Amino acid sequence: MLEIDRAAPLYVQIASTFTRQVAKGALRPGDRVPSLRRLSRQHRVSMSTALQAYLWLENHGYIEARPQSGFYVRTPFARLIPEPQFEAKRLVTTALGTDAILSNILAAAQDPANIPFGAGAASPELFPNRRLDLILRRIIRQQPLHSSHYVFPPGAEPLRRQIARRAAESHCSLSPGEITITCGALEAIHLALRAVAHRGTVIAVESPAYFGILGSAASLGMKVVEIPTHPQQGMDLAELDRAVRRHNVKVCITMTNCQNPLGYVLPDSYKKALVELAEKHNLVVIEDEVYGDLVFQGPRPRPLKSFDRKGMVLLCSSVSKTVSPGLRIGWVAAGQFHAEIERLKLLTNVATAALPQLIIAEFLQSGGYDRHLKRLRATLAAQMEAVRQAIAKYFPDGTRISRPAGGYMLWVQLPPEIDALKLYKDALAEHISILPGTIFSATGRFKNCIRINCGHAWSETHDRALLTLSRLCDRFV
Repeated sequence: MLEIDRAAPLYVQIASTFTRQVAKGALRPGDRVPSLRRLSRQHRVSMSTALQAYLWLENHGYIEARPQSGFYVRTPFARLIPEPQFEAKRLVTTALGTDAILSNILAAAQDPANIPFGAGAASPELFPNRRLDLILRRIIRQQPLHSSHYVFPPGAEPLRRQIARRAAESHCSLSPGEITITCGALEAIHLALRAVAHRGTVIAVESPAYFGILGSAASLGMKVVEIPTHPQQGMDLAELDRAVRRHNVKVCITMTNCQNPLGYVLPDSYKKALVELAEKHNLVVIEDEVYGDLVFQGPRPRPLKSFDRKGMVLLCSSVSKTVSPGLRIGWVAAGQFHAEIERLKLLTNVATAALPQLIIAEFLQSGGYDRHLKRLRATLAAQMEAVRQAIAKYFPDGTRISRPAGGYMLWVQLPPEIDALKLYKDALAEHISILPGTIFSATGRFKNCIRINCGHAWSETHDRALLTLSRLCDRFV
């Protein structure tokens, strides 16, 4: 169910009261809904407005019309599409090598001539560009020497204070002094790996896992063990426990909120259990929290760090997915490894640029971020559902699609005969950029899976591109 504000058209507001009843279980699949005349009387609106509300609900998959009988609640669309299968694999350690195709994939994803289903970035128009520009002009006018000096680690204090304040809202107790500003979340993760591990260290990752994490581990000469990961229930903690004992795993990297690429949000009970497992084995956990603010429904979920009492969880995040990719502002709250993170940050690139830190600090302080997030979440949820419905409509039988609780990534498991890497190349010839599943695994798994970015405004062009992808899939049959 999407959150509908009072600025929406009246028929959408009426429809939203219905979706809330479905979400709470007051209306169930198969129930008959009030007639148009009754709905009109209940809400004191015209018959045409009542009809518009029902047409909106029908188009969004909440109800169905039955001839000579009226409207009925239908099984939610999301439940009609099977999710990717969960596969438990034998655990082996892998010495990572540089993926020769990754640079080509990323270059293709950045080409403006391609339909951008590949790169993990949202449409530029979804970001608060005008507001950021106003802040930029004010800083330039009031602080003309803003970039005439280094802002040494841990970074600009006003920004760290705002990050700590927001963390408290999700039950994560951090002080500004515990936070180090970085050039994006990936630098935060890379610094975290350097601070807690060394060449040859065995680290555990989800499977599938964000390819940037695999690349960082490879560049540092670390070994990876992939932990089977369920599309809704997350990394198998029993398998993680066995991996720690069998393979001497020292570090675990995880995303418990809006995981990339599966999109799940895990419950607090899971997060507590993971922290307890880490404490039991003295296991360091690096938490990638870059999508946590983009949950579609309900309050912002708690990060894993909020359950950490021994400083063993290093929380890494950024504003790249929510406010501005180009400003390159990220951070790490490193617990007992804070001093080492600061030292490594200083040695790596001295400091993060001052001006972007000042801009983001003021944006967070002004309250503009919360208003922006409300709109962004609703937009991304709608775009996600449009892509899911198009894939379900066009793609071959046997296709399975993830059910993300937030973010803007879809994981699509295609029939086994489809080679995702070849599909990627064929799609690129049609100017469509996707990501093949193999780059999300250290062992070359997910050969029939692809990741689709839903962060761009839905249009007929995107619909046609997915139809073209489905036709390319037909070539493998």
